[in-house]
Amino acid sequence: MTEMDLKNLKVDKTVDARGTACPGPLLEAKRGMAAVPMGGILEVLSSDIGTTEDLPLWANKVGHQCLGTIEEAGYWKVFVKKGK
Repeated sequence: MTEMDLKNLKVDKTVDARGTACPGPLLEAKRGMAAVPMGGILEVLSSDIGTTEDLPLWANKVGHQCLGTIEEAGYWKVFVKKGK
């Protein structure tokens, strides 16, 4: 997806994990995904660059789909579509 596509997504839940280091953002994403409906979108905000690699690996491992990442000033937004 392009950055414009990601910015226009309807997000079902946002998890703000800025200020936490690994594994904080990943744990917050796992908790947050429970509130997302099947096919819904979870947005994870993180100031830890490792999240941009960790979340896609986790998503693929558990059956979700990482749609992409947007870099903002001092943090990243990672978008994950719930698969199961």
